[in-house]
Amino acid sequence: MFRGSWVALITPMTASGEIDYSGLKLLVDFHLQNGTTGVVIMGTTGEAATISFAEQLEVITAVCDQVKGRIGVVAGNGANATAEAVERTKTLSKLPVDGFLTVTPFYNKPMQKGMILHFNAVAAATNKPVLLYNVPGRTGVDLLPETVAELAKTANIVGIKEATGSMQRLAELKQLCPADFMLLSGDDASAAEFMLQGGHGVISVTTNVAPKQMALLCQAALSGDKAAAQQIDGNLQALHHDLFIEANPIPAKWALFKMGLIGSDMMRLPLTQLEPIHGAIIEQALATAGIQI
Repeated sequence: MFRGSWVALITPMTASGEIDYSGLKLLVDFHLQNGTTGVVIMGTTGEAATISFAEQLEVITAVCDQVKGRIGVVAGNGANATAEAVERTKTLSKLPVDGFLTVTPFYNKPMQKGMILHFNAVAAATNKPVLLYNVPGRTGVDLLPETVAELAKTANIVGIKEATGSMQRLAELKQLCPADFMLLSGDDASAAEFMLQGGHGVISVTTNVAPKQMALLCQAALSGDKAAAQQIDGNLQALHHDLFIEANPIPAKWALFKMGLIGSDMMRLPLTQLEPIHGAIIEQALATAGIQI
């Protein structure tokens, strides 16, 4: 079920910084209508680092109630302390989510042995599928392919969101992991090639603003239609890059606000709104992708 185009969903907020539930509903409808396979809630792009766990529960519950099984729902359950990640997992397992995205413990830089113990503790706390999440640029630690292969032996650890953007890393994961272990790109700029070389899908920031195009890209790449995948991806490359011109999700929120899909591009400190100098760059990337604002 984890194949295809998954959106790393932003969390819309009001001008005062509260969760905007009407905006959240509009965003989920946007994905229901445009071919997105599923939503990943409360990950990096969802600003989980600055949203209380009580609020996270409310947001995930609201999305589950709205989706009602029409598309997949994966919840972020990561923490830098194993005990906290386990408790979050136990609580979230009571909700009708389809699985979890568990980021590597951040800041404290555990050894590979520590990450094996961490992820296995999280997996033991639930009977739902767990996706590993490796994003060294954010966390300061790299989950190595040999470690992923060891974790793949755990029955409900079913895949990984690999955000290094390395095709060599993909090749190593394919060689070491079982054939049914899901390999999902976490790097939009290289996602098309990742799927053409044997990956199974993407958990994407770009999908926030271009869900239809990303769904078509995934369909083409996963069916082996290299020409179509590269054509679609060519129109999205500027967007893939420029949505990271400032820290994610600042540019994505700005774009969605300009598209009229959320009522504010507000986020919580220490993140701040997009610098005006970058607005024209993102506008051009949206135009190249065929998105009007």
